[in-house]
Amino acid sequence: MENRVLLNKSIKSVKSKVHKVIPYGLIVILAVLTRLLPHPPNFAPIDGLALFSGSKFSKKIAVVIPLAAMVLSDIFLGFHNTIFFVYISFVVIAIMGSFIKQTKWYSLAAASFLSSVIFFLVTNFGVWYVGGLYPKTFSGLIEAYVMGLPFFGNTLLSDFIYSFSFFYGFALLKSREMATKLDV
Repeated sequence: MENRVLLNKSIKSVKSKVHKVIPYGLIVILAVLTRLLPHPPNFAPIDGLALFSGSKFSKKIAVVIPLAAMVLSDIFLGFHNTIFFVYISFVVIAIMGSFIKQTKWYSLAAASFLSSVIFFLVTNFGVWYVGGLYPKTFSGLIEAYVMGLPFFGNTLLSDFIYSFSFFYGFALLKSREMATKLDV
């Protein structure tokens, strides 16, 4: 009898953990699919996802979600010598997201803009630092940033779209869940 009770508790514990992991997995899969589908350069959900994850999840999960989406999609897209800088930018953005307590449109717009700037500065520094395209001088660094400017517009636009989609989509789902609970 005791074994049966322990088994039932173990099954309930596993079910509970699975129910907690599924939403994270779905978020990662959707982000991976979005990166794998054709899109303009630098128009991807990962900055917005990192910002959202940092705001809504524990610090460990907040960092794991965007990095998992990147690693899984990079398996198909390919890894490159500046990938460390790309991943670091998402870690910084997720940490920055942890400071977002209110999701008023103007604070979210500011955080989204700042995440675009962080991604731009960190990744273009990485292109200069480990790549062979630019001389390892201050003017070479400036040239790397200037050459990255045409991609910055797509980064800004995608960060705004995806950040607002994640934050306000989550708020909508949460309000619908509350409404459903009230109807019962």
